[in-house]
Amino acid sequence: MYVKDVVVQNQVGLHARPATFFIQKANEYKSSIWVEKEERRVNAKSLLGVLSLGIVGGTTIRVIADGADEEQAVEGLISLVQFGFAE
Repeated sequence: MYVKDVVVQNQVGLHARPATFFIQKANEYKSSIWVEKEERRVNAKSLLGVLSLGIVGGTTIRVIADGADEEQAVEGLISLVQFGFAE
């Protein structure tokens, strides 16, 4: 299991478009991946799950992966979040 925290950089957070980019990236990996905000954890490969967290800019989220490519999965998603989803 590989875990890392990141602060969401873009002002609007993970609304529909960036959440879609996030999920597409998560689906590139074989590992099971979750996103955690405060005490809630959802499947990072689920659009409804990610949107249900209501992640806004400045929020700290935790990305958790478990599987063969867990480290690459977490680092890839963290990088996407840090660069503001290229928006």
